[in-house]
Amino acid sequence: MNYQFDWSVLWTGQSGQWLLQGLVTTLEISALAWLLAGALGVLSGALRTAPWAPLRAVAAFYVEFFRNVPLLVWMFFWYFGVPPLLPKPFQDWLYDHGAEFWAGTLALGVYHGARFSEVIRSGIQAIPKTQFEAALSTGLTTMQAYRFVIIPVALRLIIPPVTSESLNLLKNSSLALTISVAELTFQTRQIETYTAKAFEALTAGTVIYLLLCLAIAGVMARVERRCAIPGMIARAAPAEH
Repeated sequence: MNYQFDWSVLWTGQSGQWLLQGLVTTLEISALAWLLAGALGVLSGALRTAPWAPLRAVAAFYVEFFRNVPLLVWMFFWYFGVPPLLPKPFQDWLYDHGAEFWAGTLALGVYHGARFSEVIRSGIQAIPKTQFEAALSTGLTTMQAYRFVIIPVALRLIIPPVTSESLNLLKNSSLALTISVAELTFQTRQIETYTAKAFEALTAGTVIYLLLCLAIAGVMARVERRCAIPGMIARAAPAEH
């Protein structure tokens, strides 16, 4: 093998700064998109189980429309398609303040919000109907029952699938490089271009993504243990040897 490894390219010159900037941008776009996706997911997931058919139809339309179109298409749509429809002063302001970053955030948030919605809906439907009826019998309205009883319980039940969706959102943020967001994958490609060391650069990106995902999974596992509802989630018994 004639390839000469040179791991020093990762911390010499501007490479280290590029990796740090990429990491920060990845965390920023993922966090903002996660907040948007969570809000949209909770709202649409609750509406999908509401007793009023028009609200269910609106929520179902949102879910089916956004989750069945590839995320990359939404990236292009929000970055290339939407800005020309805006007033000229707003276009100028947007392009001066990171239009590609906000387009990527919206694409990730709206797409994963539709996926979160199905997770929320499954969590709500896992709650016994008698619990909803008991909430109504105390004098709560339907909206209050959802707000104070149903959704809080559902959020505790769905932590494992939410963890998977959160990891998918973080990894899918790498698609933002296609609209020139300088996130982690973008920066690793930039290091590869300037140093001609593809293996080292992409290995660094791979390890950083792996550590981020393991850290998130570890935090969410801790949250799951603290929020588990006795009697509603059966934990697997340890294997016998």
